[in-house]
Amino acid sequence: MEKHLVIGASGQLGIELTLGMQARYGIDAVVVSDIRQSTDPEVNRSEFIFLDASDAHAVRKVLTEGKFTHVYHLVAMLSARGEQNPLDAWDLNMKSLINVLECAKEGLFEKMFWPSSIAVFGPNAPKTQTPQNTFCDPTTVYGVSKVAGELWTKYYFEHYGVDVRSIRYPGLIGHRSQPGGGTTDYAVEAFYCALEDKPFECYLEHYETLPMMHMEDAVRATLELMETSKENITVRTSYNLAGCSFSPSELNSEIVKIIPEFSTSYKPDLRQQIAASWPDSINDDEARADWGWSAKYNMAELIKAMLQALKV
Repeated sequence: MEKHLVIGASGQLGIELTLGMQARYGIDAVVVSDIRQSTDPEVNRSEFIFLDASDAHAVRKVLTEGKFTHVYHLVAMLSARGEQNPLDAWDLNMKSLINVLECAKEGLFEKMFWPSSIAVFGPNAPKTQTPQNTFCDPTTVYGVSKVAGELWTKYYFEHYGVDVRSIRYPGLIGHRSQPGGGTTDYAVEAFYCALEDKPFECYLEHYETLPMMHMEDAVRATLELMETSKENITVRTSYNLAGCSFSPSELNSEIVKIIPEFSTSYKPDLRQQIAASWPDSINDDEARADWGWSAKYNMAELIKAMLQALKV
């Protein structure tokens, strides 16, 4: 029987991925771990293990005793927060990854997922329809750690046969948790303001288009990739993945169609510089060809779904 461990299960992606796996594989097939337990009661239906992923001994102990088949290693300090603490971000993001990869090398589990990001791209990558294989010259320590992580996962596959699979997520938009320090989190903040009848002050320029994705699509993509036959995987760094793209002004216009009183003002900060270095849109031909990926949510559907979910 498959047994899945989510490391970093209390974060934005961890919560949604845990729920997706509970629905797909059963509550007892999923174990969650983090340095703090989630406040989401549905997540807490699965067994919780306290785990500091930067502690190599603790990681090895959990993976040795747990007899897991699949490990989803989600621990990271995100882009905006990482710029405030660059050395801490590098230390956490890289040390925790290597700790899990070393256990995989020793055969303590069969298959691993590790998330990358559009943050791997920088000013020298094509802005529109950014291809799978292009310049990766990130401007943030988060992006630098993701590029390094992609190369480490490829190294462990090529040298030790570790079956690591990865996705370069765009901005992820979900309703189950508050934003966690990412540059694309403005979109989630906008939905909360709209439903609370508050004016929204955006930290990006009105024109800054970024790739986005509904969390449901992101979870489905992750599980489909993990279920795909090993022979189908041709990308051993991280797969590009596309959902939809929009700017803050386009988001404002769509929300106003549903909530006419909503308004956005703009006060760009450091996060605008980060966003300006990222793609406008992503080409994900390899994901489509290798494991049949196709996004469900376009921009209008994403916005409608978010407003409905947060209203409940």
